[in-house]
Amino acid sequence: MKFLYKILLWTIIIMAAAFGISGYFFVNFVFQTSLEREVGQALDGSNILQFAFETASLNIPTKYGVLQDIAVEQIGAKLDGGGQGSGRLLRLSDEEKKALYVSEGFTEDTALLQTIVENSRSWQVIQQGERYYVQTGVMVNALDRNLYLETMEDVTEVFEERAMGFELYRHVTVVMLCVSTLVMFFICTFLTKPIRLLTRATRRMTVGDYGYRARQVSNDELGQLTQDFNSMANVLEGTIGELEEEVQAREDFIAAFSHELKTPLTAIIGYADLLRSRELDEEKHFLCSNYIYTEGKRLENMSFRLLDIIVTRREQIERQPVSAEIFFRYLEDMFAGNKDQRLQVSFEVGTVYAEVNLIKSVLSNLVDNACKASQVGDVVEVSGRIVEGGYEFRVQDYGVGIPEEELQRVTEAFYMVDKSRSRSRNGAGLGLALCEGILYLHKSELRIESTVGEGTSMSFVLFDMKEKQTEEGMNEI
Repeated sequence: MKFLYKILLWTIIIMAAAFGISGYFFVNFVFQTSLEREVGQALDGSNILQFAFETASLNIPTKYGVLQDIAVEQIGAKLDGGGQGSGRLLRLSDEEKKALYVSEGFTEDTALLQTIVENSRSWQVIQQGERYYVQTGVMVNALDRNLYLETMEDVTEVFEERAMGFELYRHVTVVMLCVSTLVMFFICTFLTKPIRLLTRATRRMTVGDYGYRARQVSNDELGQLTQDFNSMANVLEGTIGELEEEVQAREDFIAAFSHELKTPLTAIIGYADLLRSRELDEEKHFLCSNYIYTEGKRLENMSFRLLDIIVTRREQIERQPVSAEIFFRYLEDMFAGNKDQRLQVSFEVGTVYAEVNLIKSVLSNLVDNACKASQVGDVVEVSGRIVEGGYEFRVQDYGVGIPEEELQRVTEAFYMVDKSRSRSRNGAGLGLALCEGILYLHKSELRIESTVGEGTSMSFVLFDMKEKQTEEGMNEI
């Protein structure tokens, strides 16, 4: 059952119970008040009859000073005749509680008669057929005789009014419940609207519409819940987007890796098959063997770089202070035999905090990429300078440059801006991905500035350990 109908059902149940209980007590209160009034009138009437009987008994001749039974019957007949049309009945009984005079229709029940004592008035409500009566009883002293006078007053109208009151209240209750149900339905619909909107948003997100948001229609607790739900949805959408990007990146990585493996393997298999299936002269034999060797080295280099990338993502490093000059001398020695490009080195003397071998790998990859992007005879500049809080390394080439739309992807594994140029120089698109991983371990990042046709500048800063720790502490605070 929907929450709306639950609220509506329980509201109807509570209202029905409240109307029923209040109506019962109200009608009964009116009934008891009316009944008490009728009982009071019956008792007053009984007193009047008692006085009238005693007065009449004094005016009747007596024999031996005793009131005769026949005289009692005569007085009772006169009193009964005087009450004709009022619905009053009476009964007169002697000392032995035997009836001397009884009105037609008077009850035969003598239970009340047995309870009458001197100087007291007794009464009870009895039902006779479909009629209700107030029966009263009193002791009468007449000429030394103790007689009993009972009366019956018809109070059926009071009970009929009670029945009519209950009937009327039932009809009023039904009408009120119907009207209240209609009103409460609209109220409950309005109050539960935020819940329905949240349910709709949840279902939309379940089927993959993570950009859908619930509309906030109130400022109460449900409105706050809607706001919190939308905030959670924003975080969820961002997380799912990151996961989708990560999954896509892994798929691209696998596809690129498969393709990069296929190219050298195809060449190796083809030339190996040529060597085993034909007799070749020495020059062609050397050419085939050289192709196999070159492509094998390319596979070896690619596997080493992949391993380095994996290691840098999983391991921690210990940074040590070292002179920056070591890195520039290493680059001069490493690329001294490069005849296609001229390496120009300039630096300021300073100390850096780094893992030496990893930073050498970063610089060698950056210089290697700069050489591949340059034309024969171009200059590749490598520089270093002291900056606030650390030491900056920069590698500048004047080659083909990188389009702006490619800048965000050049650090992805196997991504190459110019695939034909990279493959012709045994590139696999892993160098910058490796550099990014190493710099991440050093709490740094690779900054790339490039203009198509003018060249590319790649730089990073190795921060002083004390300065970096202070900065991280302030960020945490």
